[in-house]
Amino acid sequence: MLNVPSQSFPAPRSQQRVASGGRSKVPLKQGRSLMDWIRLTKSGKDLTGLKGRLIEVTEEELKKHNKKDDCWICIRGFVYNVSPYMEYHPGGEDELMRAAGSDGTELFDQVHRWVNYESMLKECLVGRMAIKPAVLKDYREEEKKVLNGMLPKSQVTDTLAKEGPSYPSYDWFQTDSLVTIAIYTKQKDINLDSIIVDHQNDSFRAETIIKDCLYLIHIGLSHEVQEDFSVRVVESVGKIEIVLQKKENTSWDFLGHPLKNHNSLIPRKDTGLYYRKCQLISKEDVTHDTRLFCLMLPPSTHLQVPIGQHVYLKLPITGTEIVKPYTPVSGSLLSEFKEPVLPNNKYIYFLIKIYPTGLFTPELDRLQIAGTGFTPMVKILNYALTDIPSLRKVKLMFFNKTEDDIIWRSQLEKLAFKDKRLDVEFVLSAPISEWNGKQGHISPALLSEFLKRNLDKSKVLVCICGPVPFTEQGVRLLHDLNFSKNEIHSFTA
Repeated sequence: MLNVPSQSFPAPRSQQRVASGGRSKVPLKQGRSLMDWIRLTKSGKDLTGLKGRLIEVTEEELKKHNKKDDCWICIRGFVYNVSPYMEYHPGGEDELMRAAGSDGTELFDQVHRWVNYESMLKECLVGRMAIKPAVLKDYREEEKKVLNGMLPKSQVTDTLAKEGPSYPSYDWFQTDSLVTIAIYTKQKDINLDSIIVDHQNDSFRAETIIKDCLYLIHIGLSHEVQEDFSVRVVESVGKIEIVLQKKENTSWDFLGHPLKNHNSLIPRKDTGLYYRKCQLISKEDVTHDTRLFCLMLPPSTHLQVPIGQHVYLKLPITGTEIVKPYTPVSGSLLSEFKEPVLPNNKYIYFLIKIYPTGLFTPELDRLQIAGTGFTPMVKILNYALTDIPSLRKVKLMFFNKTEDDIIWRSQLEKLAFKDKRLDVEFVLSAPISEWNGKQGHISPALLSEFLKRNLDKSKVLVCICGPVPFTEQGVRLLHDLNFSKNEIHSFTA
């Protein structure tokens, strides 16, 4: 799982910063490591002192629990008994005591916002803070009052209105097949790094970074759209256009209904964490203990991490979610042939050192690579074109859903231009209307046209790789086209 933080890392007062006079980690006693803490939370021991009950905690009650052996802390409205955790805290007991008997949210965010405290302290949960019920805004009525998605000034705090950027707005328009959401940032330093888009089912979410704020569009769409979409930025006027593809060519009466915090301008320090489920598609050895990992974002996500910024990686380890921050790197560390010129809004690289006695990195290193169907073909292509000079022809038919899914397209096209023995055919199952190449799924028509023998007696080896259903269907079709068993070699992605 991957999350993009809302502020810089390390935080100004974080123990991750190394500076004179800064804080450092406190040496822990034997048997007080993170893994030891996880074992304790799984032991069934009552760590709250409430025998499993959850209570509502008043401010007066919270203030009473301010000692090392009786220490309650509130983080984002939830109260935890952190006394059992004192000896396991890397920052030491004194650091925890700074928030004893009080709301420690701000202190927590200053020091290590990236830590997944909900998972780490879930067995220490005492209950919720007792607060007066808030009056919820009726966003439906608010939307009726707003023309073209203009953000009401009431939603911008006095501070932001006076000192922050001009408040943004949004609008939308449609054609028979497309819906375009236009965001007007009123800023001229906006680029593709400034916008993060996620949509799943009917939920659409666009976060635009505007200086120290985040402008959020969060809508339950009125109709279904395709997974694939495009994002473009007009930097000269600070306009962002997100183009969605309708599933059905029908006219929409309205864009959708507002969801949580829709059409809001929020200080970045106040935004929550939002994780995306990614796939590991490659892992390369750089040294004996360092790997170059490539993660593929969900197809319904647009995300480009700005240079020098970091993201959070989250893994479930022995039932506890562990979070670590990492800074993405460029994929250009790979060799020339293997360099994947992949869209950087879909794929992210990390250069990570594996610590055998660590908790997070060994688990990360054990992750299985998600099959792309193309991985085995790289070495075959390289070997065939480099080491077999007598080879007359090499053909590659590469099936993908969209153009953005084509791995190493630029390199393959360059290789085919350089070596005339190589023919490359890209086949898309969900192309845009402008696509001029082949489209569809694996079929007798596509294969028979592509796999014609030059001579009746010419030697042929057909290699096929992909998910099991794809591979099995391909092998059956090849047999139907009179390719013998010895001429077919299949791999499973």
